[in-house]
Amino acid sequence: MVALLFALLGSAVLGATAWAQSAEELRRSGDAGERWDGLMEARTPSAESAVDKINQERLEVYRDRAEQQDAPVQSVGKIYFEKILDKVPSGTWIKKPNGEWIQKQ
Repeated sequence: MVALLFALLGSAVLGATAWAQSAEELRRSGDAGERWDGLMEARTPSAESAVDKINQERLEVYRDRAEQQDAPVQSVGKIYFEKILDKVPSGTWIKKPNGEWIQKQ
């Protein structure tokens, strides 16, 4: 089931240009990072509003995909995270499931 989700999601990852640039800027500045569950997290208070908007848009995509595939939204988010991780540059902050922040090498 995960393999099927992965195949179907591959081309759609980060397709919404309305938030892609904003997410890119937040990652580049270090004001926000990517979480293991496919959502962003603000690392500074000034980024919270933008991150909330990005996460709302991401969750809409995740819910749509989850409904199409009859899969849990959390599983879809984790699959998207893997694709996001492949695309983000070195230095991007990544939050692991244990709460630890690391930078992508």
